[in-house]
Amino acid sequence: MMHLNLKQPLVLPGHQGNVVGSSRRAPSPAAVGGRRAGPSSSRRRHVMPRISCSSTEEIGGAVSAATVEKMLTVRATVEAAPAIGRMYATRGLDDIGDLLGKTLLLELVSSELDPKTGLEKERVTAFAHKTLVEGRYEAEFQVPASFGPVGAVLVENEHHKETFIREIKLVTGGDTSSAVTFDCNSWVHSKFDNPEKRVFFTLKSFLPSETPKGLEELRKKELQTLRGDGHGERRSFERVYDYDVYNDLGDPDRNPAHQRPVLGGSDQYPYPRRCRTGRARTKKDPRTERRDGHNYVPRDEWFSEVKQLTFGATTLRSGMHALLPMLRPLLIKQELRFPNFPTIDDLYSDGIPLPPQTGFDAIRTVVPRMVKLVEDTTEHVLRFEIPGMVERDRFSWFRDEEFARQTLAGLNPLCIQLLTEFPIKSKLDPAVYGPAESAITREILEKQMNCNLTVEEALAAKRLFILDYHDVFLPYVHKVREQANATLYGSRTVFFLTDLGTLMPLAIELTRPKSPTKPQWKQVFTHGPDATDAWLWKLAKAHVLTHDTGYHQLVSHWLRTHCCVEPYIIAANRQLSRLHPVYRLLHPHFRYTMEINALARESLINADGIIEQAFWPGKYSVELSSVAYGATWQFDTEALPNDLVKRGLAVRRDDGELELTIKDYPYAHDGLMVWDSIKQWAADYVGVYYKSDEAVAADPELQAFWEEVRTVGHADKKDEPWWPVLDTRASLVETLTTIMWVTSGHHSAVNFGQYHFGGYFPNRPTTIRKNMPVEEKRDDEMKQFLAQPEATLLDMLPTQMQAITVMTTLDILSSHSPDEEYMGEHAEPSWLAEPMVKAAFEKFGGRMKEIEGFVDECNNNPELRNRCGAGIVPYELLKPFSTPGVTGRGIPNSISI
Repeated sequence: MMHLNLKQPLVLPGHQGNVVGSSRRAPSPAAVGGRRAGPSSSRRRHVMPRISCSSTEEIGGAVSAATVEKMLTVRATVEAAPAIGRMYATRGLDDIGDLLGKTLLLELVSSELDPKTGLEKERVTAFAHKTLVEGRYEAEFQVPASFGPVGAVLVENEHHKETFIREIKLVTGGDTSSAVTFDCNSWVHSKFDNPEKRVFFTLKSFLPSETPKGLEELRKKELQTLRGDGHGERRSFERVYDYDVYNDLGDPDRNPAHQRPVLGGSDQYPYPRRCRTGRARTKKDPRTERRDGHNYVPRDEWFSEVKQLTFGATTLRSGMHALLPMLRPLLIKQELRFPNFPTIDDLYSDGIPLPPQTGFDAIRTVVPRMVKLVEDTTEHVLRFEIPGMVERDRFSWFRDEEFARQTLAGLNPLCIQLLTEFPIKSKLDPAVYGPAESAITREILEKQMNCNLTVEEALAAKRLFILDYHDVFLPYVHKVREQANATLYGSRTVFFLTDLGTLMPLAIELTRPKSPTKPQWKQVFTHGPDATDAWLWKLAKAHVLTHDTGYHQLVSHWLRTHCCVEPYIIAANRQLSRLHPVYRLLHPHFRYTMEINALARESLINADGIIEQAFWPGKYSVELSSVAYGATWQFDTEALPNDLVKRGLAVRRDDGELELTIKDYPYAHDGLMVWDSIKQWAADYVGVYYKSDEAVAADPELQAFWEEVRTVGHADKKDEPWWPVLDTRASLVETLTTIMWVTSGHHSAVNFGQYHFGGYFPNRPTTIRKNMPVEEKRDDEMKQFLAQPEATLLDMLPTQMQAITVMTTLDILSSHSPDEEYMGEHAEPSWLAEPMVKAAFEKFGGRMKEIEGFVDECNNNPELRNRCGAGIVPYELLKPFSTPGVTGRGIPNSISI
């Protein structure tokens, strides 16, 4: 690189010895930080500063124009903040550094190459000094007039601790109208941890082929840094993105019973990849990673300071570790069931007294909604909020109408399918599991339909639907039953579409596969005309509800959103530069997901974690999600329209539009409005940067990103034919829309209603502990059932400890953080820097506000009986905006909880 040929160095006033414009060269810079890993950022529209005038100036006498170039004064303002928890750690050394002016070293990088040498122009360097304003630093540069646009700023943190940098603003010649802002919102590590400087690029986005020449090498080096070398254990301050299999859920060294299979990398247990931590392996199983300390997450993926302080970065972990041990002595026995339904109701009225010596203040911080001060006393109780569905109708959970309605407008509206073939048959091997044909006969269905339709006529009219958990669960029945206080069946539930557009459950089949000692058992239950059949029907519904609850949590929620999205995040950070427009489009949709996934591996889905303790699959929970991934997951059908068509809930007309099979299907109706809005936004955005299909196919970063998603992130499905090929703008738009939909609308639909629907646990029990009393027809069980059927139901439901564990967890998981960012609400600074993108986003935001109104109209339309009626909770899970807390509405950009 050519050095500036100055007769003497320029020294800023008051900073003796800090040479500006010197020949100091930067080492290979570290990569740019992710957006919003810390405090919220400002959003302004800026353009790249161009320093373009050139002239001569005399310095200390007559100097020729050939040797001296006019220098322009550029002032930089840095808005920064240390980590709150570390604000006073090692302040002594850092305060001395601030006094000496060695705080943040800034280097300006030109977007242009030197026209004479063809090399990168000399970077201009200055120290930023702390000001009297907390968190603000200022620097002054003398920059050659021919420097050209500043395309990047490198930062070296001279402090001993990391610093969060919100933005860097440059002003040339005191003209504030020329101010340009570099949107940083990232943690900058201490140089004592890593000597590599951080780089923050201009707000203007560039495809690889359009990258300014002065930034090309920096763009490549940044990606190399983010990829790492695949070796060693990752440290907390690092920003390395790499892949690994799920081999860290168990801990056999500490407890042999916590041995769990490795998920991913095998035909038996296919699975998406997670972020590599590089920890050592256990002694008892060299394939399993040791669970030492917290799971590594790249620094910019951590929760923000706001989320840590007001919501709690470790809310789930601390809530379970602090609250549950405190409750165990109060509940006497973990296996204790609720003696009656009024005792369950007491959880929402009287609550559970909390002894003062158990650390109440810590609990109140973790779960403030649930800890109440008893009126006129100093005592505190754990008292749960009344879920909306129980508040509106205390007995709705007991009725068939609500049981059916929730398949369309509940927490898991993704599994109901059109029944297309009869008789119903299993695809499992009958030699292993028993006869394949269902016990649900034509006679049973026609009797229950009671409308003079034959099964064939009902099939042709698309009026029969099925919730089918038979084949996916049947292989696990005997395994689950080997666990204490747990049972399982394979189940099928058939529904009939009434003339009013509602579903009516017709029959439930429960199946136990054959075993070495017993034949296959299966029985069909209907809502019969006598008390015994009516109660057996209620018990069968409880089994189906727990099947649906387990599938929802492990597949519809964890697998299809959290787990399958993580490879997209890793690949995007490894292959798409921060300058890439696709990275900048997707990045808001990846906020906090890796952190919440790491927390889930630590406390939720791990061996003996919350899911294993309180959900029926127990130790087979995540393994079961692996089986579902191998059997059912396809990227193309993660797109909402394709998913609806696949399940027979919609048909595609000749004009390409979708027609819903069930007109009043709230999830599909509202979801398609959100999908169409996202797709239009993606199309407008892509159109700004890609002027042809050839430009998409020729983009090396984009192609590398998608190749890595397929062959590494989802390597166990890399050869499937359904993967889209990104060779046209249309295919790119569809792919981006699918990713954005899964991280926003899909996740919101299955997450933020968890407390509303599961907070009263009999509505969605997470486990059933007893078999149907008619399975073995034991005299003692039948006698108890006939004498007290309600007691039989209570015996089947979760224990007090299981119920309170789940209710507490669902309250936490259903909550919106105060710094939540909703779809269409806030534009990224890089979007505002491009007028056409800014206009497209404003239209997108307007559409999302219109959807709010459409949802309200539907919820107040008495003709739509699946979302409006006596005691019915309005369907608002896909209503775009929300206030903080547990609201049952709101579509955040990302999977942030």
